[in-house]
Order: sequence, then structure tokens, then C-alpha cells
Amino acid sequence: MDPYDSDSSGFDDEGDFTETGVLLGYASEEVIDDSISHLGGWPTWLDDSTPPPGDFANCKVCNSPMLLLLELHGDLPDHFPDDERRLYVFGCPRKACNKKPGSIRALRAVRKLKVEQAPRRTEAKPKEDRQQKVEAPKQDLGASLFGTTSLTGSVSANPNPFSSNTSSALPSNPFAAPSTAAPTQAKETSTTTPSTTSLSETFADKVRVSSPPPETMPPEAAGPATPWPEKSAFPAPYPQFYLDAEYETLSRPSTPTIPANVTIDNTEEEETGKGSSSDLKDAFESELDKAFIRFSTRLAHNPEQVLRYEYRGSPLLYSYTDAVGKRLHDPKNGSSGSRVTTVASSASRFPRCEYCGSERVFELQLVPHAITVLEEGGEGVGLGPKDDAGMEWGTIILGVCSRDCGPKQVGVVGWREEWAGVQWEELTK
Repeated sequence: MDPYDSDSSGFDDEGDFTETGVLLGYASEEVIDDSISHLGGWPTWLDDSTPPPGDFANCKVCNSPMLLLLELHGDLPDHFPDDERRLYVFGCPRKACNKKPGSIRALRAVRKLKVEQAPRRTEAKPKEDRQQKVEAPKQDLGASLFGTTSLTGSVSANPNPFSSNTSSALPSNPFAAPSTAAPTQAKETSTTTPSTTSLSETFADKVRVSSPPPETMPPEAAGPATPWPEKSAFPAPYPQFYLDAEYETLSRPSTPTIPANVTIDNTEEEETGKGSSSDLKDAFESELDKAFIRFSTRLAHNPEQVLRYEYRGSPLLYSYTDAVGKRLHDPKNGSSGSRVTTVASSASRFPRCEYCGSERVFELQLVPHAITVLEEGGEGVGLGPKDDAGMEWGTIILGVCSRDCGPKQVGVVGWREEWAGVQWEELTK
């Protein structure tokens, strides 16, 4: 098991590998069925006639248009069966804006597919009323979501960002193509699923969610009226890469051994009473950030990953000592202190949603290999000259509204700015 890591699910019977509930995204130049989820390129909207308010396009530091880092199809049918969702992360390519708050921003688009029907109150037949309130059993989405043979049955139930659904009115997968079916009325406290589904084996097709739907949506918040800028106002975009995904697999680390011809002489330390093995260990760990060791070691198991996805899960922290690390790190929770509380039974460490006041939860994070992928283009990418561009973040953590707040009207696209917690690269590592 990795140092400072205590959240894996255990190794398999052979003891060599273990699969976790974290979905990893990988960049691909090949066009896949899910053409919505991608790194770089230009963003696409749930409704072309309703782009985000123009103010969302600008860096909060220099007030200039930013570039798209990530677009993810984020439908979560078991959490929000009546919602279409899409997530965006934008970043300013200007070097002067690096490591400053507001140079990386995240947006969430949401559109309701059905009208929420208020429960009908009757004084008669209380037993029947109670029976009507029993939630209908949910359709087992395992077979339809996990259509590939590369995944095992021991995966924990988590949503998946990167998939497409071309015929379902209620997509069963995040990152699925938007639905076009006409909206229908929802039954009280029950979720409906389409009778027929056609799912492709894409990133979103590999995730399932098993949580009850949220309560009543909060009221719509008005946004800026400025239009989204034309493409000519933006710098040249990063090259576009589609996303494929697999669940995270960890290999058992080898136990370090001391060669037979090597000896360790602690005579001087023992005579002076200094330099015991525990003192040496403490001195070593004091020089290294445990979070960074855990972060880099965990990523080394799957070095090509660009994205980690686990709705209502826990982010992998790059540091415990920066502003984001201090906010999210809980040293009392486990030996690793890496878990971030996002469950309803305890207070979330993420800032609350500014639109409805609900708690935010973790959904995804970008990791450093995404920088390598996006900046492969060199000249002409972003601002062009390499001395005036370049990303310097260690990870971007996305916290989203736990109620997926947005407009109540069917078919209306709403936009929310979500919390992007950026842990910047530290040269001292």
C-alpha cells in the first residue's frame, strides 16, 4: 500500500492489484462516441442559444478571456434523474496571472428534463398515502453502465463523468449526450428510468451512482447579461483531446531491501545519544510534505491520468499547507489525513454554494499530466510564446452544489460558477 494511503479497497486474491472507486480520465486523440467530454479545444453548450453570461469567460485577475481546460458531460441519473448537467473548467494562459485567485474558474450548466410535481395532500386513507410515499425501486444500471470487460464487479458505486447516451430521456451516465425526449411529470419521491437505453462504451458509461435524488431545487439566481465573447476575442485554444476512462488500479508496492554488501554504521550516533532510527525518520519526514509524497506516489500507479472523478468522494491533496490544503485537510480523520468530509452526516469542508446556500461536495480534479497534454502544441497554443504562457498548478479540485441548484422550468439552461480549489505547483518539492 502506498505511504500515507489508507483509502484503497484491498488487493485482489493474487495480492498484486486493487481497484478503487475513483474513475481516471485519459486523453485520447481519437474521436470516440462521447464527443462532448474533452480537454482543451472550444466549449460546447447544452443549448447553443443559451451560452453562459459573458462575465464568466474572463479571468478575475486580468479581465481577459480564458481558455477551456476541461468540458465534461456530468449527468448523474441516480443523484439528479431530472437534470442534464455539464461541467467546465477555464484557465487564464497569461503567466502574470499564475498562482492568483480567479485565474482558474469552473462553471456548471444544468437543465431540467421534467416538472417537479408537488405531493397531493389528502386526509382520507392514510395507509394508502404512506404506501404511495414508498420510493420505487431503482433500475439496476450496472449492466448498462459497465459495458466493458475491463472492469470488475467490486467497484464502489460512483458517478462517471465521460459517457454518452443518445436515446435515453434520463441519461444513466455523466458525460452522456444530451437527451431530446419530451419531458414527463415525475411521481412523488420516485425516480423513473427509460424503458429502452442505448449506451456507448465511453467514459460516462463506466460510472454508476446510487444516491437518492435531491430535494426541491432552490430559486434561480440572476446572472450577468453580457453576451459570451466571440471566438476571435479568445487566444488560440489548447489542442483538443477526447477522454477515455478506467477505474483506478493500484499495484502493490515492492518492499525496499538493503543489498547484502551494504551496512549501516550508527556507532557515532549511538555514542552521542543522537541519530536514532526514529529521529532519522522524523527528520526525513519533516523535510518532505506527506501530502505531496502521497499525491505523487498515487499518481505514479497510473501516470497517464489527466483527471480523477469520484462524485461525493475525496480529492487527492497536493499539499496540506497551502490555503486549499488547510481548508480541506482533516488531520484527525485517519492516519493519512487525506480524506475530505463530504457526506451529509458531517459538515463539508468545501465552501457553500453562493446561489442556494447548500453544501458543496467533491466531484473531480485535474492532475499535472493534463498540463503536459495541453501544452504539447508549443508555439501557437494559448498565447503562443512560451515565456508568456504556461500552467503551474499541481491540481485543480472542483467542488459542486450538492443539490445541483438551477432553474425549475423545464428546458431552461441555468449557469452556476462552482468552487475551483487550485493547489499551485511548489518549486521546493
